[in-house]
Amino acid sequence: MKKYLYIPLFILTIILLGTYLFLCSQKKSDRRKEFDLFFSQWKVYGIDVSEYNGKLKWDQIESIFGEHEIHFAFIRATAGKNRVDKTFKRNWDSKKRSRIAIGAYHYYRPDENSIEQADNFIGQVTLKKGDLPPVLDIEKRPKNQSMASLKAGLKKWLDSVESHYGVKPILYSGSSYFTTFLKKEFDDYPLWIANYNQTKKPVDNDWLIWQYSDRGKVKGAKERLDINVFNGGLTDLQQLKIK
Repeated sequence: MKKYLYIPLFILTIILLGTYLFLCSQKKSDRRKEFDLFFSQWKVYGIDVSEYNGKLKWDQIESIFGEHEIHFAFIRATAGKNRVDKTFKRNWDSKKRSRIAIGAYHYYRPDENSIEQADNFIGQVTLKKGDLPPVLDIEKRPKNQSMASLKAGLKKWLDSVESHYGVKPILYSGSSYFTTFLKKEFDDYPLWIANYNQTKKPVDNDWLIWQYSDRGKVKGAKERLDINVFNGGLTDLQQLKIK
C-alpha cells in the first residue's frame, strides 16, 4: 500500500511547492509594482544606513531596484551620549568616492542627557560645504522622565547642534510619533518622516523627506535598505546642502 502512495504524495508535494513559489513571486511582483508606482510621483530618491546594514560598497551604490537613481544618503553617526555607529567611519570616509549627497544623523536616547548626546555627535561628525544638514532621529518615548522633559532635551540638542554647524538640523520621526508628541513644538524644523502606509503624504505638515520603506534593494548592499523620497527637485536638494 505504501509503495503505491509514494508517487502521488511526491507529485502532490511538487505541486504544492510550485504553487507556493508562484504565489510568492506574484506577491513580490505586486510589491515591486507598488514601489514603481510610488516612485513615479517623485524625482529625487535617497537611502539611510547604519551598522545594521552591514558593509556597503559605496562605489556600486547608484540606484534602487536598478532603476531609480540615488541622489542622497544619510549615515548614522552616533546614538545616545557615548555610542558611535560601528560602520560610521568607513561609511563617512567612503562618501569621498561617491557622487551622492551625504549627511549624518544621531539616534536620540530619551533618558540620556541631551547636551552629552549633542557633544557625542559633534565630536564625531565634521560637516563641510556640500554636505547635508545634521539630523536628529527621535523614535522612542522616555521611561524615566516626562514628555515635557523629553521635548526640552530635544530642543537643547537641536540648539546646540545648530549653533555648532551654523545650519538648522532636520528632525526625523515616525508619522504617528510626530503627530502625537512633537507637532506643536517642532513644526518649524525641516521634517523627515517615516510612514510606510499607502498614503498621499506622510503627515499633514510640510515635509522635506519621506522614508517610505525599509525594503529597498540596492546594488552594493547585501541587506535591504531604508528608501526615501525628497519633496522637491534636484535644484532644491542642492539648495539644502551646507554652503
